[in-house]
Order: sequence, then C-alpha cells, then structure tokens
Amino acid sequence: MPIVAPSLLSANFLNLQADCDLLNKSEADWYHLDVMDGNFVPNISFGPMLIQFFRKATAKTCDVHLMIEKPERYLTAFKEAGADIITVHAEACIHLHRTVQQIKEMGIKAGVALNPHTPVATLSNVIKEIELVCLMSVNPGFGGQQFIPSTLPKITELKKLITESDSSALIEIDGGVTLDNAPAIVKAGADVLVAGNTVFKSKEPLATIASLKRIAS
Repeated sequence: MPIVAPSLLSANFLNLQADCDLLNKSEADWYHLDVMDGNFVPNISFGPMLIQFFRKATAKTCDVHLMIEKPERYLTAFKEAGADIITVHAEACIHLHRTVQQIKEMGIKAGVALNPHTPVATLSNVIKEIELVCLMSVNPGFGGQQFIPSTLPKITELKKLITESDSSALIEIDGGVTLDNAPAIVKAGADVLVAGNTVFKSKEPLATIASLKRIAS
C-alpha cells in the first residue's frame, strides 16, 4: 500500500487543530508540509513556527518540503522545529550533495525534489545518499493544479534509476493526485502520494484517505 501524505497547505488555517485531529485519527501516514518563500516559487506559505505546531499536534512523520532558495541556511531551524524528513529542490541547491550531507548529519532523512522540467538523471550522483525523491507533478507554488501526465513515464524512469543504483529511496508524487489518477501513479512505481485538495476538499476525508491507502500496484 502507498504511503499517504496529506498536504497541510490545503487545510483550514482558521482551524488547524481540527484538521490535525482529523489526520491523526485517519489512515494517513505522514504530514506533508510545504514551505514556500515567494522567491523560488510565486507563493508564501509558512515557516518553522508552524512546523513546531504540527510536530506538537502529531506523532506521525513530518515530511517538510522546502520550496525555497538557499535551503542550506535554514536546515537547522526546520530540524529543530521537528522535521523527520527535509526535502530540498535540486534546482535550488548549487551544491546539492553538500546540502544532502548537511541534512543527514543532523540525523534525519534527506529528500530531493525535482520540478516537472528537471530530468531524473540530475539525481544520478546522489540517489544512493537520499531516502526520498519528490517528483513534482505540477509546477510548484500553488495547490489545486492538474496532474501533468508526463510524470508517469518519469516515475518509471526514476524507479529504474533507483533499482539500478541499489538505492532505497522512496518515490513521492506531489501535485494533482486524485482518486482517479492514483492507481496509475502507484502502478508506475510511486511509493508516497501527496494529496491536498483531494483530502481536505472531500466530503468524506477519512474515507478518501482510506481509499488512497488501498490502491495497489
């Protein structure tokens, strides 16, 4: 079964405690926390202070996705805020291997995200060093976008790289994941489904999460 990681970016920020309580009693595995700086992406979300809140509100894995420039400057702050996984964008890191090593030296898991236009081969020299690859299946910056179909062959290509490199990295898909396209995404080789609007705009979010959990490859 895939790991389900609802994106709190789509939660009700006037009542975050209620949405955290909802996720805690659901079959969701992770909290996916999107950090945006208004520079790397054209939107601003939240920073370490809210990560601290989420960490206090759950015992589930806090998967922190940094869509920010120069992420190496803020790794310690997000680790101290309670991140279990920190994912940085390959496009934002001049020295990607060094940034990955910084994360791992803090004793937490390292992930690397790729924008839709960035080739999988970008990861060839770090794939054995990381625990997670986040493939953006929309252009990053806003929730509610439609899934980019060319992500499916990209998942297959990444799975091949992971297998041939003897890497243990999980493949996470972020953007436009729905109950309709999730079976094809999992069949292509994805391990982690990030779902924002699909969960939080659902009339039955607990049932939606349970359905995502039961999608088989």
